[in-house]
Amino acid sequence: MEGGNSPSLQLQQLPLATAAVSVQPHTDSFSYKENLIGALLAIFGHLVSSIALNLQKYSHIRLAGSKDPRAYFRTKTWWSGLLLLVLGELGVFSSYAFAPLSLIVPLSAVSVVASAIIGIIFIKEKWKPKEFLRRYVLSFVGCGLAVVGTYLLVTFGPNSHEKMTAENITRHLVSWPFLLYMLVEIIVFCLLLYFYKERNANYIVIILLLVALLGSMTVVTVKAVAGMMLVSIQGTLQLDSPIFYIMLVCMIATAIYQATFLAQASQLYDSAQISSIGYILSTTAAISAGATFYLDFMGEDVLHICMFALGCLVAFLGVFLITRNRKKPVPFEPYISMDAMPGMQNMHDKGIAVQPDLKASFSYGALENNDSMPEIYTPATLPIVQEQHGPKGVSVPPYRVLEHTKKE
Repeated sequence: MEGGNSPSLQLQQLPLATAAVSVQPHTDSFSYKENLIGALLAIFGHLVSSIALNLQKYSHIRLAGSKDPRAYFRTKTWWSGLLLLVLGELGVFSSYAFAPLSLIVPLSAVSVVASAIIGIIFIKEKWKPKEFLRRYVLSFVGCGLAVVGTYLLVTFGPNSHEKMTAENITRHLVSWPFLLYMLVEIIVFCLLLYFYKERNANYIVIILLLVALLGSMTVVTVKAVAGMMLVSIQGTLQLDSPIFYIMLVCMIATAIYQATFLAQASQLYDSAQISSIGYILSTTAAISAGATFYLDFMGEDVLHICMFALGCLVAFLGVFLITRNRKKPVPFEPYISMDAMPGMQNMHDKGIAVQPDLKASFSYGALENNDSMPEIYTPATLPIVQEQHGPKGVSVPPYRVLEHTKKE
């Protein structure tokens, strides 16, 4: 009896085994398609956002000399940039609903690459042929490395996919790995905030670490909100759960405080340093948060994890090289008109200008190539003489302007 049932049992188990084998490739293919959709949405969003920001920058540059500080509100270029910026942010927001968090966050290197290329072509940043190799060869190498790093990230990104239901998010929120991670992050954040506020440690690393720690919580909540909205659109309503609104409030609060610290950093340091260091720190913190909250690398083999880490390092190096040789802006140095001082004669009554024509420098009394300029363009001197009184007690102006005439 036992021997007779053995062949029938084997025949009955054969379709089940075949079905089990066929399900796994379908799951891998579906996961790869979701990763690809999320990566393409993130790349599209960052690319459109870079174009939008450069459009607004171009509008501000064109209206730099306008007396109306809000003249750019009346230009189509600025409003087009604003609409593209909203479209790009929506693309990045949607990408979190499809792909793992650890895959989407490093793709922000696309915006750095796009800004570097658009800054040269669209904005037409000035450069001399002799300085081309010295200034831009490292930037082009950085763009290439960032593209290679992005390819490695998309190819070897984590394949962990689960529906962002309220039950799953609540389970992750109270898991001990994430609670331990939150405890360490809160302690580190409080220490950094103490040194920054009380000890006046205004180092760029401390400020950007505060931004990165807040940003890691921002992306965790963004993925939860975007994923729950996607599940609701697919038919299973999740918007009536309290965890959705908790995540939404945390997302808005952390984003606001993150922008506050980022604005303080932009007032103290150059934007190129903020871009490179901020990208490295924020990406590292966000990947760590995604690995502990969503368990992005659970079940991944060592080769994929190592190749993903290599892609992150290559992207980090590319962003650093792109921002390494970025031209620093020349700060504006205001000057006081000499004829506006009390007790001074009006210098413009006789057509005599004290301030020389402004060429490319904002420093008072500075000219380009002073040696080659004619003597007539040299700034006028204002010798100080002692105040003298006339015979009837009428005071003579204490300053005398020496007119310069061109030598024959």
